[in-house]
Amino acid sequence: MLSSALRTSLRRTATSQTSTPARALATWAQIEMGPPDAILGITEAFKRDGDARKMNLGVGAYRTDEGKPYVLGAVRKAEEALLAKRLDKEYLPITGLAKFTGAAAELAYGADSSALGRVAITQTISGTGALRVGGAFLQRFYKTQQTVYLPSPSWGNHAAVFRDCGLKVANYRYYDAATRGLNLGAMLDDLRALPRGSIVLLHACAHNPTGVDPTPAQWQQIQSVVEEREHLAFFDMAYQGFASGDADRDAAALRAFVAAGKAPVVLSQSFAKNMGLYGERVGTFSIVGADAAERDRLLSQIKILVRPLYSNPPINGARIASEVLNNAPLRTEWLGEVKQMADRIIGMRTALRSRLEELGSAHSWNHITDQIGMFCYTGLKPEQVDRLAKDFHIYLTRDGRVSVAGITTANVNYLAESIHSVTKN
Repeated sequence: MLSSALRTSLRRTATSQTSTPARALATWAQIEMGPPDAILGITEAFKRDGDARKMNLGVGAYRTDEGKPYVLGAVRKAEEALLAKRLDKEYLPITGLAKFTGAAAELAYGADSSALGRVAITQTISGTGALRVGGAFLQRFYKTQQTVYLPSPSWGNHAAVFRDCGLKVANYRYYDAATRGLNLGAMLDDLRALPRGSIVLLHACAHNPTGVDPTPAQWQQIQSVVEEREHLAFFDMAYQGFASGDADRDAAALRAFVAAGKAPVVLSQSFAKNMGLYGERVGTFSIVGADAAERDRLLSQIKILVRPLYSNPPINGARIASEVLNNAPLRTEWLGEVKQMADRIIGMRTALRSRLEELGSAHSWNHITDQIGMFCYTGLKPEQVDRLAKDFHIYLTRDGRVSVAGITTANVNYLAESIHSVTKN
């Protein structure tokens, strides 16, 4: 029979063993449920909808005219060529695959750009990773200002990325809700009023979410103010070639800033949209230095930043992009395919506007074709967006942004008729 003292000791041990896990579980009890992602919520609602007419116009990924994901022919051929080479799976250097980053720099800045020899460039985990590396670099080394000024509105992830880098975030006026176009006067006024040397984020082309881009003449005015105020121009270029169908035209604003050499320029570059490498996560971040020596110093510090973030970037997508960019026939085929994708988007804009006008809509829909790129800011109100989902099984973000890639020749008339129904009164 157990003694009284031993029984007491065993009870204390048992109590201690059962209470320890409870205390450990309570460590995270104070953490609240985070808000759901807006785009994910749209996709989930779309999946639950059993109606045959349903449309998902929320996701920013290209679709064919049959509504299917598209792998570019040039990408398929590049994959086949790489597979035949039976390459290894070794680590890349910290700054990535040199053949890829070299070709990416040429694509962005122009093959004849005098800046190429002084561009510090690193491969990143697509455009988001480029923004994060860029934000971390500016937070550590750009002490002139520590606030990033975004256009209002801007891509939803911009603010979160820069805040998580330890930078402050503010806005300058950009979109004019009344005209559904660019509010150039207000934008220039705000850029002039910013503290000298501010970090100004600029969408190089195909502004997300509005699809509103400055004209070449308007870009000249923007550049003049940025230079006058000695701001740092942080270009985000996620749609080169995909906006107009011409990669050189889409990079014109970036190249004009660099050619003038009067404002510091950094660039976030993505190959998700224009090469369809969404899941491969292929991008670059680059800084235009004053000379080769400064380039090397910049690159040395970029390496120090990247090493504890993700050590080095993934290899497969970079190899694919490199094969496409450096193989002349594949590059030509790719540029042709990018133009075809851009032309399909432009064609769907025209078809949607035409059908709305045929229906006798009292509203002006010029902005549908005036805007460019994957997204269209329709001007629909949140309650109209809600009704599109409830009554017509059409899903988009509540700010009225439509992913034009989700429109096809088979559903464009239904979309136009549905929009007309929710806006005619």
